[in-house]
Amino acid sequence: MAALSKLLVVWTLAIAACGGSSDSPPGPLGKHFDDMYIAQIPLDQKTQVVSTQNDWSLAKMQNAKAEADYNESATTIEVARNELKASRLGVDSAIAQKKNAQSSNDNNRINQSTKDEQIAEHLAKAAEARVKYLEAYRDYLKVVWRNAQENMYWREAQYELAKSSLAQKSNVSPKGVKYEWYPQQEQERGKRATTWKGKLGDKQKATQASRENWLKLQKAADTENGHPSALPDPMASAGAAPATDGSPQ
Repeated sequence: MAALSKLLVVWTLAIAACGGSSDSPPGPLGKHFDDMYIAQIPLDQKTQVVSTQNDWSLAKMQNAKAEADYNESATTIEVARNELKASRLGVDSAIAQKKNAQSSNDNNRINQSTKDEQIAEHLAKAAEARVKYLEAYRDYLKVVWRNAQENMYWREAQYELAKSSLAQKSNVSPKGVKYEWYPQQEQERGKRATTWKGKLGDKQKATQASRENWLKLQKAADTENGHPSALPDPMASAGAAPATDGSPQ
């Protein structure tokens, strides 16, 4: 009994460490159908095979782009954090200047320094909001990448299914191959892709809310400062938020 309890504890810890099968990153397909089994079949019968192969190629490129975007976002956040540090130093400088103005008893200087301090504080708040937005965007890009990975393997599973279906229809019987493997594999990968597409939509909404908060604070600070800030906004550019990427509809 004690041994059984120990085994259950180990098994539970192992599952927790892996984050569960649905949370673990997708691995390579377990079943592939060798191209040689359909090599002799006329090309005009391979329309579905060619189509799914093209879809898979596109999905691989989308995955590579998603990975590159995620990696690049780390540098963007680092720059934004440095800008936040500079804005906080600007607040410290404005406070020091205000104290100096107050000692002069010059109302004009005092009023101007008070205004400068307020502007500096608002710019710092906007800079802080921007860092939070970019951190949320990086989290979003991580889900975009994961979604692209799931989609890539689902597209590959479709390609393997198309090849096996054509072979089965053509009465090809490869040794050691079971045709039921491929529809099961495609369904399992399609289910995973659908799950992560849903997570992508939820994460995009949360990131957009963080972006809108930053834009509001930045606009107010810029208006007060008298000129707009030319700060990069990744979600404002076309293609930054791939709502549709070929995942299951």
